[in-house]
Amino acid sequence: MSNLFVCAMGIGTVFVGLIALVFICMLLSTVCKKLVKNTSAPSQAPARSPLMAASGEIENKGEIVAACCAAIAEELGEDVKNIKVVAFKKA
Repeated sequence: MSNLFVCAMGIGTVFVGLIALVFICMLLSTVCKKLVKNTSAPSQAPARSPLMAASGEIENKGEIVAACCAAIAEELGEDVKNIKVVAFKKA
């Protein structure tokens, strides 16, 4: 057997296997879609975030600022006492 024949058979086997996997995935996808009953999403307004108050202000802004400062201090390798927050706005 020549080296070219062995390489062609190996590459051919790999691609045939990959194509078979694609078809198996497609088949399983259609089977799962038929088994799972698709319920239509209710047309409700998205729920408000628990962090937001009725007026749109953040309820626990101090805790969020403290958590952000702790994460920044950890990333920079600094002490939290060395971080000064000048402004903290909702984007």
